[in-house]
Amino acid sequence: KNAHIDEATLNYVAGNGFYLTLARSFIPEKWSQSVKPYLLAFLDEHEIPHVTKDFREKCFKDNKLKIADDVIEEDEGEDLCDCEFSLAYGGMILLNNARLQLKKGHRYGLCGPNGAGKSTLMRAIANGQLEGFPSKDEVRTVYVEHNLQAEEADLSVLDFISKDPNFEGVLSRKEVSDTLSSVGFTDPMQAQAVGSLSGGWKMKLELARAMLMKADILLLDEPTNHLDVANVAWLENYLNNAGDVTSIVVSHDSGFLDNVCTNIIHYEKNRKLKTYVGNMSHFVELRPEAKAYYNLEAATFAFKFPEPGFLADIKNKGKPIIRMNNCSYQYPGTTKPSINNITITCALSSRIAVIGPNGAGKSTMIKMLTGEVEPTTGTMWKHPSMRFAYVAQHAFHHIEEHLDLTANQYIQWRFQSGEDKELMAKETRKISPEEKARLEQPVNWEGEKRVLETIENRRKLKKSFEYEIKWVKLPDTENSWVPREKLEKWGFEKLLQIADDREAARANLQARPVTAIAVQKHLDNFGLGPEFGTHSRMRGLSGGQKVKVVLGAAMWLNPHILVLDEPTNYLDRDSLGALATAIKEFGGGVVMISHNREFTDHLAIETWNVEAGHCSIEGQVMEDKTKIEQIDSQETVDAFGNKQVTKVKRKLTRKELKAKLKLKKEAEKRGEIYEDSDLDDY
Repeated sequence: KNAHIDEATLNYVAGNGFYLTLARSFIPEKWSQSVKPYLLAFLDEHEIPHVTKDFREKCFKDNKLKIADDVIEEDEGEDLCDCEFSLAYGGMILLNNARLQLKKGHRYGLCGPNGAGKSTLMRAIANGQLEGFPSKDEVRTVYVEHNLQAEEADLSVLDFISKDPNFEGVLSRKEVSDTLSSVGFTDPMQAQAVGSLSGGWKMKLELARAMLMKADILLLDEPTNHLDVANVAWLENYLNNAGDVTSIVVSHDSGFLDNVCTNIIHYEKNRKLKTYVGNMSHFVELRPEAKAYYNLEAATFAFKFPEPGFLADIKNKGKPIIRMNNCSYQYPGTTKPSINNITITCALSSRIAVIGPNGAGKSTMIKMLTGEVEPTTGTMWKHPSMRFAYVAQHAFHHIEEHLDLTANQYIQWRFQSGEDKELMAKETRKISPEEKARLEQPVNWEGEKRVLETIENRRKLKKSFEYEIKWVKLPDTENSWVPREKLEKWGFEKLLQIADDREAARANLQARPVTAIAVQKHLDNFGLGPEFGTHSRMRGLSGGQKVKVVLGAAMWLNPHILVLDEPTNYLDRDSLGALATAIKEFGGGVVMISHNREFTDHLAIETWNVEAGHCSIEGQVMEDKTKIEQIDSQETVDAFGNKQVTKVKRKLTRKELKAKLKLKKEAEKRGEIYEDSDLDDY
């Protein structure tokens, strides 16, 4: 007021402010550049930042009054935050001059597609990196997650909280213990190691930490991941009765958002945020095109799984291709088995949901099924040519050592040798000292004592197989073809398993070259275009995009059975719908562990209830008699993009078989050798 700034300068600076406001750009640096140079002649330099800040905030408030499309059905309540900001990740702009308004005691669901930047926004808020967001001195913001560091896993529950830098020397152990008790931790549980807690208890532990910090805002990123039905209900009740505490929730679980949220914050296509009053149901009424958030069948796109390869002697989709009989598993060092006397079967028609409380043994059972671990007792059989695809509960472990590769490079690395490198690391591929000693024992073959060195090859023999054996200290010309039953009798089951897995992988890889073009075409079927599949390192991908990489890699070998441990983690609603559609249309079997009943009820026709190490089966359907027809040819793409058609051997008709058998008999009468692979079984 006392600076005596001439009118021309004032008009010029006001004009700069007008154009910045019109562009909805309220970044302090830009305002400083547009104001400071023109006021230096009239004001002391230390005064200019205060003048610029007041000018910018006045324009910001006036702009919000005129542009009200950021909030639909503005509701009442005390403001915790009302800021405008831009957000980028790497070189990608995620939000541009977006407005975020938060009211005390409201619960916001943050919705948007994979890669939109939901988790990035949450972390920016938690780390105090969001421009205009109140500082931690003004508003206490707590990011609730259960990603423990390795050094924290051995701490007791009580020590984990007591030794937190936020509380050490501030809170007594009794205050910490009382708060832990309020969320359900008994005294024995407080002495338990943090690393041994299930997902549900880790979530309760983090909420206890937030309570002790007297949080004003809770940031919850996929809080229902790894929670069973009882713990999801507990979390809903906790949030709904948290009083003045404000929550921002990112979740794929529409039922959870429906039961908890008072508002929905949506990522718009113009890189803005828009806030809607009401829960998920009300949001979908206002935005019908967002039905995919609420209805899996309304997804705008679908993943496409490759068809499983042909299996010898499997004539219909209901015939079992894997069977576990009275299998149990006991972890080393424990006093009792985690899994007891389980008997289950899977077929190409299987659509199985595995449900049960946290810690019941679901993941252990699946690890036995997929060969991650071997049963302690019981027998297990699988078709010798069967291929598994397994996506683990903590899906990122599949790729965490390869984050500097692109998804395309990772798949090429994993399969370029003709085998799946991940499969080679499984328990069923490791030779124990006892098995090694058995291999070194001589066996009787054609009147001689010989020691087996390796299994080189495999071929069909009637309704079974025979294997080419290389013997120790004998040349390749002395290799022998030995029937499977004989090798099993000698006790070489582990080597047979390794040979079968190798041959199953080779059968697919021969028909599907591991080239950059072929891999990208495959990734396209999982919603990963060239930008993310071939031209971006995996380190820069969002959680949902990484899961697509893991899923795409698992499906590269055209598996017969797909096993998904918590498939709904990390995927947004669109991707969940895409996955559901692909599972419905898949020609192989699917086994799913999930706490998301909406997802499993939509897909499963059979349920395995696992509780206290025992499994009961519900909803088993009549055997699927759908016949399997072997295709005559398969189209692939070589390294230069050329289409190659690989002929697949077709089963002979009765008339063709009769004619060939006649030719064989005539040749034998003449004393000639008649060779034809079509007659190997006759």
